[in-house]
Amino acid sequence: MKFKIAENSLFAILLRSPWWASFALAAGVFAAARLVLAEAYAVFIALPFAGIGVYTFGKQIRAPSAAQVAQAREALRAMSWEEFSGVVEQAFRNEGYAVTRIDGAGADFELTKANRISLLGCRRWKTARTGIEPLRELQAASREREAHACIYVAAGEVTDTAKSFAAKHNIQLVHDAELARLLPRSGRPKARQA
Repeated sequence: MKFKIAENSLFAILLRSPWWASFALAAGVFAAARLVLAEAYAVFIALPFAGIGVYTFGKQIRAPSAAQVAQAREALRAMSWEEFSGVVEQAFRNEGYAVTRIDGAGADFELTKANRISLLGCRRWKTARTGIEPLRELQAASREREAHACIYVAAGEVTDTAKSFAAKHNIQLVHDAELARLLPRSGRPKARQA
């Protein structure tokens, strides 16, 4: 069973915030607790916030910069379908998935890992804005193939409506920083020369 933290809980908000916010909160909690408790107890109370600060610092330091994301997006858009699908296929193989190309509406790959099947849709990766329609097609393909999960890859902007639809139907969106992180540094595509 996968543990899921409530979206608007303090810890979830801190996980989405800059790393220094958790450390500032930890210092404030320590100072307030120190007024009424012994130092050891105050440290114990502030420790979870400091731990989140360490975790978010590590996560944010490894995240690609906005320039790297833009560079990866442009390089991906310059690729043909054959090149792009090969890069995506290899990236998921590197993540430990068995990858099978499929022909059909909504999904381009079937990913298998630990006897769980996921469908991956990415054929419309060059679209400037992704709306709900390709996500609906992926969801329909998922129901038809009885897949456990859905993943959609987009190099362009994903509309807020599409993000809401994806969250409601448990479709993992891979775009922007996630897309740049998915591609291995050594195999990162280079933009074509004009």
